[in-house]
Amino acid sequence: MNLEEYFARTGYKGSTEKQDLETLTDIFQHHIRAVPFENLSIHCGEKITLELEHVYNKIVRRKRGGWCMENNQLLGWVLKGLGYDTSFLGAHVFNPHQNTYSTLMTHLVVKVVIDGKAYIIDGGFGVSYQMWQPMELVSGKDQPQAPGIFRFTEKNGVWYLEKMRRKQYIPNQSFSNSDLLEKKECRKVYMFSLEPRTMEDFCFQCTYLQTSPDSLFTKKSICTLQTTDGFRALIGWTLTETTYSYKENMDLVEFVTLEDEEVEKTLKEKFNISLERKLVPINVKASYTI
Repeated sequence: MNLEEYFARTGYKGSTEKQDLETLTDIFQHHIRAVPFENLSIHCGEKITLELEHVYNKIVRRKRGGWCMENNQLLGWVLKGLGYDTSFLGAHVFNPHQNTYSTLMTHLVVKVVIDGKAYIIDGGFGVSYQMWQPMELVSGKDQPQAPGIFRFTEKNGVWYLEKMRRKQYIPNQSFSNSDLLEKKECRKVYMFSLEPRTMEDFCFQCTYLQTSPDSLFTKKSICTLQTTDGFRALIGWTLTETTYSYKENMDLVEFVTLEDEEVEKTLKEKFNISLERKLVPINVKASYTI
């Protein structure tokens, strides 16, 4: 495992001399535009493990993506190798179907401290809730980014992330009520504490999320990737392409339903993913846990 090979994977050609916010942002943006957030292993008979070498081989050498425990673990390793002050935190994801936060700590994020200021980076959420820049860990401050306005709020030592989106233009009106479309303009994303975590804290969750019939990840095959002006997502057979700020205060959201034989070709062309095993797409529209 080496940093040069990782940077070749993400296309980052900038300097790594300074451990500053500008370098961190550039490295982070190259990662989210090259490495998909995806759970396809679950739906093509592969086991997801949290061993760093396995994660490295999957993402860097096999040019796959991963979920938060893979993407953010790899990002943490890269940043630590460059000399950044990093630590892992654990988050509870908000479930809009049940209007509550998950009781399980299923989401891994990275805290980075630069010149005494703490930032959160998260390369493992995907779709429209994927931050594009490190977020300063301050309470109550709007932090506008291309995907929308993010904000942390702290109450009694617990931190909450929420995001406000723009209006949406959906040309294909047959998808106007799709469960893949965010209905609320302001959405809770997750909550977390500042207690440092290790990868061992996520072993049970890693198994649960890929095996439980109640898990979002067993009910939906997901592959999402950020672009220079939005993101694309393949969930089940539905391809979504979103363009941020298509017009003033409006995002363009385009949907298309793929045939079975189009899925693998789309993964290659839109996400640069080639699977070694046969994918069985799935998109169960039901309540679930995260």
